[in-house]
Amino acid sequence: MPVSPAGEITPGKSFGARQSEKPHWFKESFLEFEEDVAEAAASDRRVMIYFHQEFCPYCARLVAENFGNPEIESFVRKHFDGITINMWGDREVVSVGGRDFTEKTFAAALKVQFTPTIIFLDETGQVALRLNGYYPPDDFRRALDYVAQRLEKQMSFSQYRAAQKQSTSNQLIDEDFYLAETNLKKIIDQSDKPLVVYFEADDCTECITTHQRILGDSVTRNIVTQLNNVQLGVYSTGKITTPDGVQTTPSAWAQALGISYTPSLVFFDSEGNEVMRIGAFMKTFHFQSVYAYVLEKAYIEQPSFQRYIATRAENIREQGFDTNIWGYESFHQ
Repeated sequence: MPVSPAGEITPGKSFGARQSEKPHWFKESFLEFEEDVAEAAASDRRVMIYFHQEFCPYCARLVAENFGNPEIESFVRKHFDGITINMWGDREVVSVGGRDFTEKTFAAALKVQFTPTIIFLDETGQVALRLNGYYPPDDFRRALDYVAQRLEKQMSFSQYRAAQKQSTSNQLIDEDFYLAETNLKKIIDQSDKPLVVYFEADDCTECITTHQRILGDSVTRNIVTQLNNVQLGVYSTGKITTPDGVQTTPSAWAQALGISYTPSLVFFDSEGNEVMRIGAFMKTFHFQSVYAYVLEKAYIEQPSFQRYIATRAENIREQGFDTNIWGYESFHQ
């Protein structure tokens, strides 16, 4: 911790912010979504709304690695009209149904907690699929296929992903802080700690990264072990009891919860109510921040996770530690 000659703490620095521009081929919309939906449908396309914010490294990666991929770009331009929303912006938005918003009140009404968030609308303006956070190119391409084929009336995206699974093994990466208990209601009833359920798969590259790069960090583990943690195989047919007492299998519960990405983490409070979720690619600072958000019960007073992490990062820097929102290395405390 740097300290000045006068004994004052030198504030830490902020790293990892990345700026990006929307793809030039996105639609220049007046943000009147009934018109946008009708125009897209007339051309046999669908509307894709991309919520972003300035200096978001996950948004920058989406633009560079997903929309910047020639095959993905070609597919999106053929099947979708892309429209951007700045989650803190002040442009006027007219939703399907005619309600008036600004960009930021529209994002708040839709409970956008992560950027990028992408919402696909069908021909009636209803949500066909929502992606809360950054999906790497292969996962993003599957989502595009699902929506372009208009499969949402036939199956959930979670069911679509399960049908495409390549592995039937349940050999997951273990951690010493995972509880062996499969009766999750029992955990809730016997502990006042929040519960975190990890949904993972053995054929999951990002699961490996999470265990090696994020959970291998000592600061992260210190936060993680303050909650009860359980690991489930997203394709497992074993028996479990959910926090609300329902007997089922991990596979069936994952589909009921709409789990479509691995690893996904679902957070429950001490009463067994879901309060937060990680359902997309995430690096160390944001991973830690979700745990802290739940541990501190900050969601009660601050429903905006983005405002919470901005305040948390500022507090960390005021203590003399650096923050890096786009690294796997942790700040030191």
